[in-house]
Amino acid sequence: MNVNQQPHMASPYGQPQPGYQGYPQPGYGGGHMPAGYPAQNAPYNGPGSAYQQGPPQGMRGPPTSGAPPVSAAQNYSQFGQGDAQNGPPPMGAPPQRPPASQPYTPGVMNMSGPQPPYSQQFGAPPVSMQQMTNQMASMQVGSTAPSPAGPGYAPPSVSQAPVSAAYTPAAPHTFPPTSAAPTQPPLTEGVAQAPPPSYYGSPPTAQQPFSNAPPSFSAAGPTQPQAPPPVSQHSFPQGPPVSQPPFSTAPPPGPIPGPRNQSYDGPPPGQPSFQRPPLPASQPPMFPGGPPPPTSTPSQMPGGMPPQPPVSQPSLYHSGPPPAGAGFPPQGGAPPRPHLPGMQGPPMGSQGPPMGSQGPPMGSQGPPMAQANHVPPSQPGMSPGPHNSGMSGPPPQPGMQGYPPQQNGAFGQVRGPQPGYAAPYAGQPNYGAGPTAPAPAQSAPKRLDPDSIPSPIQVIEDDKVNKGSEPFTTGVRGQAPPLVTTNFQVKDQGNASPRYIRCTAYNIPCNSDMAKQSQVPLAAVIKPLATLPPDETPPYLVDHGETGPIRCNRCKAYMCPFMHFIEGGRRFQCSFCNCVTEVPPHYFQHLDHTGKRVDCYERPELSMGSYEFMATMDYCKNNKFPQPPAYIFLIDVSYNAVKSGMVGMVCQELKTLLDYLPRENPEVESNIRVGFVTYNKVLHFYNVKASLAQPQMMVVSDVADTFLPLLDGFLVNVSESRVVIESLLDQIPEMFADTRETETVFAPVIQAGLEALKAADCAGKLFIFHSSLPIAEAPGKLKNREDKKLVGTDKEKSLFQPQVGFYNTLAKECVAQGCCVDLFLFPNQYVDVATLGVVPTSTGGTIYKYTYFQAATDQERFLNDLRRDVQKQMGFDAVLRVRTSTGIRATDFFGSFYMSNTTDVELAGLDCDKTVTVEFRHDDKLSEETGALMQCAVLYTSCSGQRRLRIHNMAVNCCSQLADLYRNCETDTIINFLAKYAYRSLLSGPTKNVRDSLVNQCAQILACYRKNCASPSSAGQLILPECMKLLPVYLNCVLKSDVLQPGADVSLDDRAYLRQLVSGMDVAESHAFFYPRLLPLQKLDVESTALPVAVRDSEERLSRGGVYLLENGLNLFIWVGMNAQQELLQNIFGTTSFSQIDPSMTSLPVLDNPFSKRLKEIIESIRAERSRYMKLIVVKQEDKLELIFKHFLVEDKSNNGGASYVDFLCHMHKEIRQLLS
Repeated sequence: MNVNQQPHMASPYGQPQPGYQGYPQPGYGGGHMPAGYPAQNAPYNGPGSAYQQGPPQGMRGPPTSGAPPVSAAQNYSQFGQGDAQNGPPPMGAPPQRPPASQPYTPGVMNMSGPQPPYSQQFGAPPVSMQQMTNQMASMQVGSTAPSPAGPGYAPPSVSQAPVSAAYTPAAPHTFPPTSAAPTQPPLTEGVAQAPPPSYYGSPPTAQQPFSNAPPSFSAAGPTQPQAPPPVSQHSFPQGPPVSQPPFSTAPPPGPIPGPRNQSYDGPPPGQPSFQRPPLPASQPPMFPGGPPPPTSTPSQMPGGMPPQPPVSQPSLYHSGPPPAGAGFPPQGGAPPRPHLPGMQGPPMGSQGPPMGSQGPPMGSQGPPMAQANHVPPSQPGMSPGPHNSGMSGPPPQPGMQGYPPQQNGAFGQVRGPQPGYAAPYAGQPNYGAGPTAPAPAQSAPKRLDPDSIPSPIQVIEDDKVNKGSEPFTTGVRGQAPPLVTTNFQVKDQGNASPRYIRCTAYNIPCNSDMAKQSQVPLAAVIKPLATLPPDETPPYLVDHGETGPIRCNRCKAYMCPFMHFIEGGRRFQCSFCNCVTEVPPHYFQHLDHTGKRVDCYERPELSMGSYEFMATMDYCKNNKFPQPPAYIFLIDVSYNAVKSGMVGMVCQELKTLLDYLPRENPEVESNIRVGFVTYNKVLHFYNVKASLAQPQMMVVSDVADTFLPLLDGFLVNVSESRVVIESLLDQIPEMFADTRETETVFAPVIQAGLEALKAADCAGKLFIFHSSLPIAEAPGKLKNREDKKLVGTDKEKSLFQPQVGFYNTLAKECVAQGCCVDLFLFPNQYVDVATLGVVPTSTGGTIYKYTYFQAATDQERFLNDLRRDVQKQMGFDAVLRVRTSTGIRATDFFGSFYMSNTTDVELAGLDCDKTVTVEFRHDDKLSEETGALMQCAVLYTSCSGQRRLRIHNMAVNCCSQLADLYRNCETDTIINFLAKYAYRSLLSGPTKNVRDSLVNQCAQILACYRKNCASPSSAGQLILPECMKLLPVYLNCVLKSDVLQPGADVSLDDRAYLRQLVSGMDVAESHAFFYPRLLPLQKLDVESTALPVAVRDSEERLSRGGVYLLENGLNLFIWVGMNAQQELLQNIFGTTSFSQIDPSMTSLPVLDNPFSKRLKEIIESIRAERSRYMKLIVVKQEDKLELIFKHFLVEDKSNNGGASYVDFLCHMHKEIRQLLS
């Protein structure tokens, strides 16, 4: 398992090496390190356990593989200092960037240099928990207190490495080598296991020298050794990777403001400066092991190398252990490191140059590391929390979240081979052996620094910088759009806007073997009626008159920009099936010299990616144009519904809401008709005909055979019958005010609405307001089957399946009529959402759930949801079909719809929030020249009763190299697809199998990249593709979600509700749902329209002196730290005292100050972005509600056993290594 030794590019040791920020540093030899050994020849400690990846603790141990230290100061690489070269130089190495004034770059680590053998760490799977813990000991990951098992994934009892458990740091036990490890003597406590890297705030990356450590990550894009590194891989000389903002790729020019320069005054005299040989250029940088810089690329996983003690220097930032509470608890056993005055975080001794010195910031990785948290200057992302008081932590560096960028693409450092030492191969007892002499007193294993692994915030911010300023034009085939978190404008030039279609990959494999090998899902998330921002033009409506849209004769694809006109424009060749079709005489037009029609830009269907056609009678049911749709309101008037205030609230709201029914033209009143039903265990229909003085009620008590008791007067026009309707809505709450009826029916209610629509011969939507489990005698009667004992067993899947088959049959009938059902639930106990939700989710409807509904606190949320639901644009009686060019076909569909055959997705209702996710498979080979095409056509009835076709076209590239696939994926869409796939799989298999298959697929995706695209390097490094470096963190969020890993307090109804909710989510909603947005309000700039930069979802990022806003699309929290500034509290809550803030408030007080007004605007804008209204919950630090809030800090270990991000990354690395071995 030795690191591959790559030849040096040239002797890196020969020129003077610049000092750390300009301060000369003594060369390797000579000075004493703070730890106490003369650096020049640190004591060799004999073979050590496998963990000891780096030199023993205090010493800078013999370089890992490297050459004997040279004693003169030297420049570590032949590339200028700012340029870390990762991998063999690209052919014709590109010009180097001048050093960005960061002189000390000894940082490039040769990731490929021999790295400590990680064999142990990720060797064969440990046999027992203890072994696991041993293995992980060196990784010490986890900010929790040591668990009894020692640093393991979980408590000792468990014998497998749970994906979800977290590794908690603990003092290392003496670990016998695990089975996989090379036989090295067990580490004992005496062996100093590196001190926890200063582990409290994680050493700044920039200075981090640890080379030990976690696997190094590098987010590199595929690299191919020959050519210059591919775009996505970070490799230095190339210039910043495309995807990253320029700033993060190289060391920031000028002295870095941050920590680097500030506090690090150069290594203390005796400290050696380490030099690492350059990494081969194209090798993806890895983060050498220490905590890597904040960049966002994960770097080595913890665990990877034995922790190497820092040279007993505190990390940069924290120069001492953080104040209690600030960061993570000290690791068991390690004494806090003394604050060395002059160095704020010089490199840890054994580890190689301080990260800071590493060369351009992770440059090579792209700035992955740097990226990681490279936040703009204000350093918004970092909460003050961890800073140590004693530290002089310098101000954060500009683009970082708080840690200086790592200079080299690797996380942590791995030193390259150094000439005079034999390069140890695994098994060779040279380095990596446990130190013989106890190292200076540090013994806790290191924890992987959270800042050294890829940061979602960094990636999001970089994308905003790179892609948020220019409009995204869709004319280029296979171009990946900006992330969903970036605000951007779209210009349709022939492919559908990403607001309508997002793909998991924009460059798909040419054949099925490549697709199977990579395991990257090929799918598209389609939102056919998505709402566009005001500055974008909605799709044009094209009317070809009675002849209807022009289509291919064979495959029936609609005319689109991909069709080729031939023979002077008389015929066209279909790009989907290659069939040639005659152009109808009325559609004929001459071609220009390029073969395009002269009127190409005058016709939306020839120049745009999205447009609509007016449909003719042939596209209508029974060959007659549809009637305008109807909305029917069915209100539960049982005891619970009346008592909670729901009935009165609905009736009161409908009086005004009926004026806002959807319409095509705002000037004209809506032609949607309305009807009203109330029910408990019988049904009450109301005649509200305009000619009546008072509404009439008709009771249907035979619910076993529901029928419509009146034809005329049930569905009416609002403006004509307004007086009667208002009278009815005033009377309903009074009529049932004293009801004692507690039982309800449910299926007959849907049947009543369905019968009414059938009688009126129209499509429509039922709004059902329901409160309890339908236990009254009637079709669809249910019983309470909530049984927590089934959770975690093979029978758990039955809890997600409908209890009775009746609802499936009913759903099918609803779809046939175009009857969409929206369900508003107000349960106080189990209502079996899995069964009640069958009809809504099969008809394109929506479920809203208000558990323990209380009029006072939930009114705002419910009424806003109701208003939006009634007013939003809808299509009725819709059929969606996806056509593809030859070579691929749509094979699987996810969402709220019904399918009676394998190709047509039938939606009784389709609104602007609904998505249909389509998976594609190969059925033939594709060619790189033609790419792959898809066309989504939706036939629907508009709210005015017009039959229309909406067409969305999309062309993507095809590739024969895996590297091209990995360079053009979109992680957010992949996660959206994987979550939907996993959530559906719960219906057919045990939850554990679903979770395991998700982890396995993700590991295969990353292992395939590692094996085929990344340049060779030690298995101890975790190398991630640049565009997928967030796959592990997001996947862990899916695995920890309540649906797949419920805590004890999560009800079965909530799980069923969330499972159904996610199936229809678009990519922006699923992104916020799995990785909530956390905004530091103390950094809010009242003058600016921009939001403060978000911080990562981890408790360590919360400062006791701050106030944070967290939203995930369903919940909105304001968390208030105990020590929040009085001025801030006064501006937000109108009180200066933390104790006087009322945690039960659901809206902020109206205050006359700019901060309060700006905060309210932000909250309103966030609510407007989401499809559901989020109720505001105020959480005070250390209050009982804080447990709920912490559930959304998804990078931390969760109460239900979910792993922290750091731990999961280690686990992923282990899985990848097993696949590779």
